[in-house]
Amino acid sequence: MGLVESGKVPKTLSSLLNMSRKYSLWVYQWGLACCAIEMGAAFGSPRYDVMRLGVIPLPASPRQADLVVISGTVTDKMAPAVRRLYEQMPDPKYVISMGSCANCGGPYWDSYSVTKGVDQIVPVDVYVPGCPPRPEALLEGIVMLQERIQNEDMPQRWKGEALVVT
Repeated sequence: MGLVESGKVPKTLSSLLNMSRKYSLWVYQWGLACCAIEMGAAFGSPRYDVMRLGVIPLPASPRQADLVVISGTVTDKMAPAVRRLYEQMPDPKYVISMGSCANCGGPYWDSYSVTKGVDQIVPVDVYVPGCPPRPEALLEGIVMLQERIQNEDMPQRWKGEALVVT
């Protein structure tokens, strides 16, 4: 039995592992509507260089990603695909909900076919507000997620217990 499984991870080792995970996020982009253009600008434009934050924006599949950014209107028909994508990602996995439509349904919240927020399908770690949000807002959301990853407790994460961020 290793240190992590026994729950006896030294604080220095835990902070070192968290720092390495924080600066090596592989992002899977799930763009569903107009917010995807802003997400593409943040991940593809040299002006907003996400590689300097330790974010690699081009994994080939969800099985290689630690983070999924869901941007745009999630319809009830798309919800099973979003759930399947989340289940295919390896642990630990994180979700950023980007834009009003992904957060709460946006201007289409009263439509019969729009999901009232992606948090009804998968657990969301960071919400990025706006319609559409600027690329700077997405970068701020990534930095907030990195702060959360830095403060995670490794034994608690590996036991599958609920995370409490202080």
